[in-house]
Amino acid sequence: MTKTNPKTIEEIVIDANIEKYEILPAPADLIRAIPLTEKVRETVLRGRKQIKDILDKKDSRKIVIVGPCSIHDTAAGLEYANNLEKLAAEVSDVLLIVMRTYLEKPRSTIGWKGLIYDPNLDNSGDIRKGILIGRQFLLDVSNKGVYCANEFVREDFPQYIADLISWAAIGARTVESQTHRELSSGLSMPVGFKNNTSGDIKVAVDACLASKHEHGFPGLTIDGKICIVRTKGNNYCHIVLRGGNGMSNYHPEKVQEAIKLIKRAGLQVNIIIDCSHANCNKIYERQEEASYEVLRQINEGNENIVGIMLESNLNEGRQDFPKNHEEISKLAYGTSITDPCISWETTEKIIRKYSEVLREMNRRRH
Repeated sequence: MTKTNPKTIEEIVIDANIEKYEILPAPADLIRAIPLTEKVRETVLRGRKQIKDILDKKDSRKIVIVGPCSIHDTAAGLEYANNLEKLAAEVSDVLLIVMRTYLEKPRSTIGWKGLIYDPNLDNSGDIRKGILIGRQFLLDVSNKGVYCANEFVREDFPQYIADLISWAAIGARTVESQTHRELSSGLSMPVGFKNNTSGDIKVAVDACLASKHEHGFPGLTIDGKICIVRTKGNNYCHIVLRGGNGMSNYHPEKVQEAIKLIKRAGLQVNIIIDCSHANCNKIYERQEEASYEVLRQINEGNENIVGIMLESNLNEGRQDFPKNHEEISKLAYGTSITDPCISWETTEKIIRKYSEVLREMNRRRH
């Protein structure tokens, strides 16, 4: 048999566009290097149970998922977690606070893909460092007693960090993905599916329905081996309304449309409303306006809305992703480099307003 020695890119059958392979540690190795403490394990499990109780209508509190669009500076992220820890304790009678600790950033085209992918902010793509820093950050936040939320963009990263997550999101760009629905059917925490970027709510409902069922699919063991994963199905999937195609969907008529679709699918009705993205027309200041409209609906008796989501940071607005190391050194502390966020002061104002109204609702009931 004649052996072929490829000479041109056209002659190469495999890896024609691969520059190199870099081996990552198995998830089990990372978990051994950065293990859960008993305190953190109890925090994660407590957070999951409380969210499930709210979704099961056993707990009348509302969920607030709040924090930076994405984490790029763990020091600022931990300062935010410190603030949130104190506020969460003050409003814990009526609100369950979960921090957005997002380590991946989905992109419509190109751009910075999150701390796990590029922790140095220089396009060096040091994913090995990213998963180490990311896991340590989640551990540090959980150690404060703060519950962590994360959007899973890739299907193979959850094994590295899922044991630290109390609530997971599947985003607008991946809600129609079969692999993400399969993944969600096996995740150990409640999962919120966002409507897609065009505003289609039904795809999120379909995703919840698909994830409730058993699945078998190729996956990764904690030891890093390719395997067939067989899941039980996840009964705690729900939808997140985030608007789409320049239109909001937090107003009563759209919420009612979502309720009808969920009931038609035979699912328990639970809706979280994302006050950011298209629901604020990408004008971050309007998150406050959106949140108060949602609160009005809750106050008027809509028990199907179980919570809200806010994109929030220490400081309001956003700044451009740095182009070089000089710009990295000049980044403003506590300000987003992805989507613009409301400030901590505005965040606290919204959460305190929610707590006041919900307490008054409780007084009326009794």
